[in-house]
Amino acid sequence: MKFSQTIVRKISKSFVNGLTTVDLGKPDYEKAFEQHSSYVEALKQCGVKVTVLEADERFPDSTFVEDTAILTEKCAIITNPGAESRNGEIIEIQEVLSNFYDEIELILEPGTLDGGDVMQVDNHFYIGLSNRTNEEGARQLKEILEKYDYSATIVPVEKFFHFKTGISYIGDNTLVLAGEFIDKDLFRDFNKIIVNEEEEYAANCIRINDYVIIPKGYEETKKKIVAAGYSVIEVGMSEFVKQDGGLTCLSLRF
Repeated sequence: MKFSQTIVRKISKSFVNGLTTVDLGKPDYEKAFEQHSSYVEALKQCGVKVTVLEADERFPDSTFVEDTAILTEKCAIITNPGAESRNGEIIEIQEVLSNFYDEIELILEPGTLDGGDVMQVDNHFYIGLSNRTNEEGARQLKEILEKYDYSATIVPVEKFFHFKTGISYIGDNTLVLAGEFIDKDLFRDFNKIIVNEEEEYAANCIRINDYVIIPKGYEETKKKIVAAGYSVIEVGMSEFVKQDGGLTCLSLRF
């Protein structure tokens, strides 16, 4: 899981009024700002360059940059987010990514796709069908990936908000997974670090180079990841979970 670049976006003050499916209270902007700053420092500790985009008050959810693009070694794919209020976010992201990629592809209507529904495992991609990613969006992504000699599997998501809400690939043929994915036959050949129901939020973590970044406060999951031989960095995420946000959501990595 070697990366050299990441892109993040500062949180806007409108973030506290963003979309959410959970009732955990309104985020504290100042605390969220501090947590985002700590997240950026964690990325730097992993040895990557961090491009920080300015906050965009027009789009409360725009700090969740992962949903706007799928980045591979060969191309960037601009998504079509499943929440209509987020569609405008992709305009600037495409402009930014044109500085890094010669090949840029697009997911087009009526297809919808959120980056949080896409997990890369080496040259294979798992694409989750969720409330934000529909069959047409998944089909388009699969077709684009195959054009660049990648392969893909489309996976229905029954309970989690995004596919990667409940599963993460951390290299070495190892998945961190929870809930509906634990016993899924599709993942039988992987090594599994199983996250219990009380700590499900910790299933969304990020392997970047020599570290796995995990949310702070999930001790059992942390112990399992460390026991499996990984070095971890913990980042507070209390204000982002209130807006359905996880660690992967906050960056584009390539």
